[in-house]
Amino acid sequence: MLQWWVEFIGWIGALLILLSYGLLTLKRMRTDSAAYQWMNLVGAVSLIVNGAWNGALPSAFLNVVWLAIAGYSLLQARLTRTKRLP
Repeated sequence: MLQWWVEFIGWIGALLILLSYGLLTLKRMRTDSAAYQWMNLVGAVSLIVNGAWNGALPSAFLNVVWLAIAGYSLLQARLTRTKRLP
């Protein structure tokens, strides 16, 4: 049963990353939007879980980097918003 959940989580992650990229390509989303970065962050976490569970270390590593990029972008956006507040 746990294997099923790990696969499900992996598929959700893949769909989130593909959807965010598709929406970006169709100009329905911007790279600086929180939604785009959150979709990538959650997708990366999901694929890290799946990759680590299945021993797909190159995939897990790629998604750790993907997670770091999305996290950095969200942090920068947060800091920028905080600086603009009175």
